[in-house]
Amino acid sequence: MHIAIAGNIGAGKTTLTNLLAKHYKWEPHFESVAENPYLDDFYGSMERWSFNLQIYFLNTRFRQILEIRESGKNIIQDRTIYEDANIFAPNLHAMGLMTNRDFSNYETLFDLMERLVAPPDLLIYLRASIPTLVGQIHRRGREFENSISIDYLSRLNERYEAWISTYKKGKLLIIDVDNLNIVDKPEDLGSVIDRIDAQIHGLF
Repeated sequence: MHIAIAGNIGAGKTTLTNLLAKHYKWEPHFESVAENPYLDDFYGSMERWSFNLQIYFLNTRFRQILEIRESGKNIIQDRTIYEDANIFAPNLHAMGLMTNRDFSNYETLFDLMERLVAPPDLLIYLRASIPTLVGQIHRRGREFENSISIDYLSRLNERYEAWISTYKKGKLLIIDVDNLNIVDKPEDLGSVIDRIDAQIHGLF
């Protein structure tokens, strides 16, 4: 079984991935932030490094999906390949931070990859307001994220909502995280697990 968690920067994907992996005894697959050789450069000069960064994400996410398929294990994945192609790359292109040539190249590569990958059995989307995202980004204190603007997060949120409203690749669970504290309140995590249980039972 392949469960994936989607959501904007700071929505709480990694935290929920960890907690659900522990609860269900699933194997977690995380986004490679620490190993990413482009993130620092990208946030310093988005226009120069946007294409390199998105190709890196596409490459690592595609490899992840192949590994998930070959493992035969129950996997929970932090962020999906669809977010790169439907949210982050188009947003960079629309902001003038990725050239038409690079974006066309990226889209062609994604289209080829998508033919070879299966969507997750369940997609969990973490919906969060801008104040929630900003608060959680500041709390985790990643230096390279200090330059992320409210405008950038807002643009991403709009694209997330547009994408999720048309998502038809498989089962979808939307969780509003603004008033949840799954770390400090066991009852909040319990309510999320109850909703996931209801979805999972429908997978078998």
